[in-house]
Amino acid sequence: MSSYVIATSGALATASADLAGVGRTIGAAYAAAAPSTMSVAAAAQDEVSAAIAKLFATYAQEQQTLSAQAEAFHAGFVNALNNAGASYAAAEAANTSPLQSALDAVNGPVQALTGRPLIGDGANATTPGANGGDGGILWGNGGNGAAGAPGSGQNGGSGGSAGFFGQGGNGGAGASATAAGVAGGSGGAGGRNGLLGGGPAGFGGAGGNGGSSAVPGLVGGAGGSGGAGGTSESLFGGAGGAGGAGGDGGYSATGATGAPGAPGSSFAGGAGGAGGAGGSAIGFLSAGGQGGHGGSGGNGGAGGTGGVGDFSINNGTGGAGGAGGLGGLAGAGGAGGSAGIFGTPGGSGTGGTTGTSGAGGAGGNGAAGTALHPDGGNGGAGGSGSSGGEGGTGGNAVGNGHGGNGGNGGAALAPAGIGGDGGDGGSGAGNGGGGNGGSGGAAISQGGNGGKGGAAPGNGNGGTGGAGAAVSTAGTGAVTPGTGGDGGASNGGVGGAGGAGGSVLIQNGASSVAATGGTGGNGGSGAFGGVGGAGGQVITAGSGNTTGGHGGDGGTASNGLGGVGGAGGSVQFQNGASAAVVTGGTGGNGGHGSSGGVGGAGGVVVTNGVGSTLGGHGGNGGTGGSGIGGVGGAGGSVQYQNASSTAPVTGGAGGTGGDGASGGAGGAGGVVVTNGTGITGGGNGGDGGTGSGGVGGIGGAGGGVAIQNGSSSATVTGGNGGMGGNGASGGGGGVGGQVLTNGTGAVNAGVGGNGGAGTTGVGGTGGAGGGVAIQSASSSVAVTGGVGGTGGNGASGGAGGTGGQVLTNGTGNSTGGHGGDGGTGTTGVGGAGGSGGGVAIQSSSSPATGTGGDGGHGGNGGSGGVGGNGGAVQTNGTGNSAGGHGGGGGTGSNGVGGAGGAGGGVAIQGTASGTGTGGDGGSGGSGSSGGAGGAGGAVITNGTGTVNGGHGGAGGAGSLGVGGIGGAGGGVTIQTTSSAAIGTGGDGGMGGNGSSGGAGGAGGGVVTNGFGNADGGHGGAGGTGSVGVGGTGGDGGDVTIQTITSSAVGTGGGGGTGGNGASGGLGGTGGQVVTNGFGAADGGRGGDGGTGSTGIGGGGGAGGLAAITSAFSAANATGGNGGDGGTGGAGGTGGVGGAATTNGMGMALHGAPGGHG
Repeated sequence: MSSYVIATSGALATASADLAGVGRTIGAAYAAAAPSTMSVAAAAQDEVSAAIAKLFATYAQEQQTLSAQAEAFHAGFVNALNNAGASYAAAEAANTSPLQSALDAVNGPVQALTGRPLIGDGANATTPGANGGDGGILWGNGGNGAAGAPGSGQNGGSGGSAGFFGQGGNGGAGASATAAGVAGGSGGAGGRNGLLGGGPAGFGGAGGNGGSSAVPGLVGGAGGSGGAGGTSESLFGGAGGAGGAGGDGGYSATGATGAPGAPGSSFAGGAGGAGGAGGSAIGFLSAGGQGGHGGSGGNGGAGGTGGVGDFSINNGTGGAGGAGGLGGLAGAGGAGGSAGIFGTPGGSGTGGTTGTSGAGGAGGNGAAGTALHPDGGNGGAGGSGSSGGEGGTGGNAVGNGHGGNGGNGGAALAPAGIGGDGGDGGSGAGNGGGGNGGSGGAAISQGGNGGKGGAAPGNGNGGTGGAGAAVSTAGTGAVTPGTGGDGGASNGGVGGAGGAGGSVLIQNGASSVAATGGTGGNGGSGAFGGVGGAGGQVITAGSGNTTGGHGGDGGTASNGLGGVGGAGGSVQFQNGASAAVVTGGTGGNGGHGSSGGVGGAGGVVVTNGVGSTLGGHGGNGGTGGSGIGGVGGAGGSVQYQNASSTAPVTGGAGGTGGDGASGGAGGAGGVVVTNGTGITGGGNGGDGGTGSGGVGGIGGAGGGVAIQNGSSSATVTGGNGGMGGNGASGGGGGVGGQVLTNGTGAVNAGVGGNGGAGTTGVGGTGGAGGGVAIQSASSSVAVTGGVGGTGGNGASGGAGGTGGQVLTNGTGNSTGGHGGDGGTGTTGVGGAGGSGGGVAIQSSSSPATGTGGDGGHGGNGGSGGVGGNGGAVQTNGTGNSAGGHGGGGGTGSNGVGGAGGAGGGVAIQGTASGTGTGGDGGSGGSGSSGGAGGAGGAVITNGTGTVNGGHGGAGGAGSLGVGGIGGAGGGVTIQTTSSAAIGTGGDGGMGGNGSSGGAGGAGGGVVTNGFGNADGGHGGAGGTGSVGVGGTGGDGGDVTIQTITSSAVGTGGGGGTGGNGASGGLGGTGGQVVTNGFGAADGGRGGDGGTGSTGIGGGGGAGGLAAITSAFSAANATGGNGGDGGTGGAGGTGGVGGAATTNGMGMALHGAPGGHG
């Protein structure tokens, strides 16, 4: 036989290339298998499992060594085959191809000069730990690095770099270490990729895995670091190689840090390599390695996961996840490593950052707690970028641990980017608290939302919600701030507070977008409710409608105090040309609980615009189960700065008080201070809550108003007070809002709120009416103080509210507010009527009439309520003045009628000629015995006008007993010596009828320094006695003339007639007169006695004394005649005449006695 052997250079080259490809494939497979075979995780947390895992890992390392030797043999065989083919090729080239000779001629000098051929693959390393050869400069793959020698802890060799065309070699695996205390070897770095990668999307070499340290039973060294992934320099999207995994640490050792992924340095946006995983810590006193950072690139690589702790007894820590790399899209941060039995969880990685072209990476999630270290790890922060990355979630706790905090969201750098949401807090365990939510990432247009607070299942507190992110822009686009995160719930502790809503800042005056502050997060539920987050504020230079953020609601409490509602967001509006609507944020509602939470205050508004404006409404108080209802939040105030604005302005309404065993108070209405000229109103006060077993809530005060613009003619109204809540005893009504104005427009003070009804106790007191202060001297509008609220009904009635006062520098008529009526008492006393409001006119040139407010009527009841007093008047002006009338007393169904209120007095301080009249007293209420009438108002004057004291009120009728006493007439005092006006005292009120009549009231006296005539007031007639004595008549009023030069005539008031009865009542005594002047003095006539139907008639009253003290007087002094006796079974005796004396030249004429009946 014979055989023929044919050898061609092409066939040999093809065979050599195929074999080389097979070698690379097998080498890559071994490199890929190294992390999972050389670092086998134990099946359980015991020594046997660890030893088994270590045994398999050792086999894998030995297999890696054998594979490296086999790879070296294979490489030698391929090299021999290549050499054979090259020999054939050379022989053929000498005959057939001058080009091959030329290539050899080039390769030789290039190799001699650079150590690398121009074309050709780099040799794979065969010696343990040796580096792979570099590929040809123009064309060639890098050789693979060799693994370290097993058991030595030797580092793996680096992979060789590729040429212009080619793929970098893989790094060799780090060797394990078997000797005590020796660290495992680091994996070799992957080789760099070629610029064109040999094809589409070439890859840099993978980094070698780090070697494990020390077999069980020895004190081991640190696990080796994973090798860095190879850099991809591909022009067209090649990816960097993955970093190698860090090796497992030996006993009492620390796992190594995974190497960072290599950058993908690509003109076409290659992806960065993923960071290597941190090494696991197997031994005692050990810590897992940190995960490698992701490589940068077109898209950043993800950070590596932190290593896992194992049996550490010295707080072994899982490794922190690596940060994502820079890139078009940033990589996510790695998750924190789990803790070992005795370790703590590793920290989480931060999300990668980018510029404005890519989104930031999400933060890594926090690791869960363990039995000995129960707290959860914190979530990583999101990376910044065109849009921010989300914050990582906090790790959940175990045992009694606290949940980890959520990571903050990343900032958005691009104008249209969205800030990252904050991560949610981790849940607590046992009695541990929940983790706090992360804050949202800041942005130009749309901020990130705050993360939710973590829950606490035991007695720990719920986590606080993260704050919503602020937005700040100099542009004109839409803006959306972040919402605050809700607070975490707690089973037995305090619910977490809600996060604040994000604020808004618009710096561009050309912006016309509507802007609203972020909503605050709700407070978490718990044994005590969490506080609601505040609404976000808005500051804007733009022209769009603007609203402050709503406050979050307070959390519900299972057995304690409900959470306080968050305050509404404030607004600062800076654009002076804009007519946008501006509104403060609404306060959050208080949480429900055994006692209700307080409602949040409404947002404050400060504006320079020209649009309508409203303060934020206060939140409602929470319901209280067995305790007090929550107080309503105050309405937001408004400060209006633009003097050219005619838009309406209103303060925010106060929130309603919460219901409860006792009701919560209503919130006060918002105050308004304005420089504008538009219609303006204070906010209304909130109503008080209902008290199921206790007192109803007090109504909130109405908001006041201050007008600073003197040219304003707009109507101004104070806010009304809130209604008092109903209850076992009623709550008081809120005070009406006051008004202070420099303008000239109509003014309406706020009305006081009505008192709440009391089912078994006292009704609530009515709120006082709002006062008015007019500062402008040019104002001529009529002004009235606010009306007081009506007292609430109850077993005993509540008192009525006081009427509002008026103080004015203007010229318009002014009237005090009327007092509120007292409430009805079903079994007890009726409520007292409120006093009328007073008036003060300060301008000496004002012709305005000043009138005091009338007092409120007393409420009906078992006994009648007292009537309110009339309002007083004080004036420096020239107009007439009148005191307010006293309110009538209430009817007593089975007791005494209420007394009437006194009439209001008058004080004229100027020298003008306006008249002054005291207010009449109120009538006494009827009852089993009648109530007394109120006294008439007194007058004191420095002026020259006629003055009259107020009349006394009539006594009330007594159905079973004595009629009420009549009220005394009001006195008069004239202080100026230049007055020629007549001064007259007020008449006394009539006594009330009854089984016995009530006495009449005394007439009012006069004291004068003027020269006008003076007349005392007449006494009131006695009341009729149906079965008993008639009432005594009231005495006439006295007169005193003090000026020695006065020629005025003084006349005493006549006594009142005695009342008729079974026996007649006595007549009243006539008033006496004493004068120091030249005029006549006439004593008052005594009142006639009353008729006795079966008994004696009443005696007549004595005449009044007349006395002239001046020696120069020629006038007569005449005593008053006595009153006639009344007829009856026996006639009454006539009264004696009044005596007369004089020191002057005139006669002294005694009064005649009265006739007998």
